[in-house]
Amino acid sequence: MTDNKALSDYIHTLRVESGSTVNLNKVPTDAEHDFISKEEGVELLDSNREELALLQSKLYAHNRHSLLIIVQAMDAAGKDSAIKEVAGGFNPIGLKVTSFKTPTSEELEHDYLWRHVKALPSRGDVGVWNRSHYENVLVTRVHPEYLLKENLPGIEKVSDVKDDFWKTRFKQINHFEKSLHENGTIILKFFLHVSKKEQKKRFLERIDNPVKNWKFSLQDLEERKLWPQYMKAYEELLIATSQHYAPWFIIPADDKWFTRVCMNAVILQEFNKMKIDFPSTPEPLKKELEIARKQLMEEK
Repeated sequence: MTDNKALSDYIHTLRVESGSTVNLNKVPTDAEHDFISKEEGVELLDSNREELALLQSKLYAHNRHSLLIIVQAMDAAGKDSAIKEVAGGFNPIGLKVTSFKTPTSEELEHDYLWRHVKALPSRGDVGVWNRSHYENVLVTRVHPEYLLKENLPGIEKVSDVKDDFWKTRFKQINHFEKSLHENGTIILKFFLHVSKKEQKKRFLERIDNPVKNWKFSLQDLEERKLWPQYMKAYEELLIATSQHYAPWFIIPADDKWFTRVCMNAVILQEFNKMKIDFPSTPEPLKKELEIARKQLMEEK
């Protein structure tokens, strides 16, 4: 865990407490961070990789818990690069990164949580989700016509989707995550909060830089026009689904390096709270180890 107390104090402010209100217009996307420079942040990320690897080893050896990291954001908020940084601190053998795209025809024939259950990390492992089951209260909230593809009972047309539908989905998600928590999964959820101004800048970079052209689609501009609707959907899900067993953290995303520093610090801090350690060595095993040591030392 970093000894940068100012950073530690700061990341506490990023957590959405259960029952609190959220107004994203008042939440900074480019927070002041006088307590750490970019150079110091990069050095901190490098030094923390070793600690993340150690924590992952403890998680694997303990074999009672798994870690699930969920990342949600608007387009061009830096999800991919942030996930790449976070994943870089873990042993790839015990890590699975899943990127959820538009549901396939097979996935649409099941409930919306089905494909996510299949992607859950095993005990001792780390899972990172690039987008998640929250798309089902985000994209479908802004585009309720997408729900018609799910063949849900009672939903024949868009006008059938009432406010109670979304409240029910929030309850379902909370129940799902609480069950995971009670069965040993540590859940950390990150919303990378980018400004509309910064998104415009990054879209223009994708257009002007041939190397990044593949990242851009005209559909991105169509979704950008719906910014207020997306912000409202995010506010409601953050309020409804940030629980002590599965908290949301709103991470300022206009400075990519600072985004990564904050995510890294949150993971280390929350992971350390679990006080997971290597299992103690039972007496019979200690005796076997002594026998093994003796045999090895006696080899010519």
